[in-house]
Amino acid sequence: MSSRDFLERLRPSGTPGAATRAGVPADRVAERTAELEPVLALLADTQAEAARIREQGRKDAAERLRAAGEQARALVAQARRDAQAERGRTAAQARAAATTDAQRRIAAADEQAEQIARLAAERSPGLVEEVLHLAQEQVREVLEART
Repeated sequence: MSSRDFLERLRPSGTPGAATRAGVPADRVAERTAELEPVLALLADTQAEAARIREQGRKDAAERLRAAGEQARALVAQARRDAQAERGRTAAQARAAATTDAQRRIAAADEQAEQIARLAAERSPGLVEEVLHLAQEQVREVLEART
């Protein structure tokens, strides 16, 4: 809507009443136009400046979004590298702990095997003698039963 259309809406209309002397009617539209056009012209500059500021704001926002996206991608990539390295360290620690635990268990098993071997060495002569004695008794019983 142009300023002229806007000003036309504000044109005063006369009030009904008695006739007055003939004369030249005042051009109120021209008066208001002359009064408001400089102000509206100043507003046009302000509107153009506001449009420029909005456009610059859009550009700045787009740039910030792009930069934030790049930063986010870089952070994700770094986090993935850090996670991979941490998984490697954790796996190495787990292997070391498992190796230590396996060595401890092997040492305990070796010690237990030595104890069993000592006990077997200590008990074997007596057990062999007892088994031999029982076998001799059974042979004697079988021989006696045949006769």
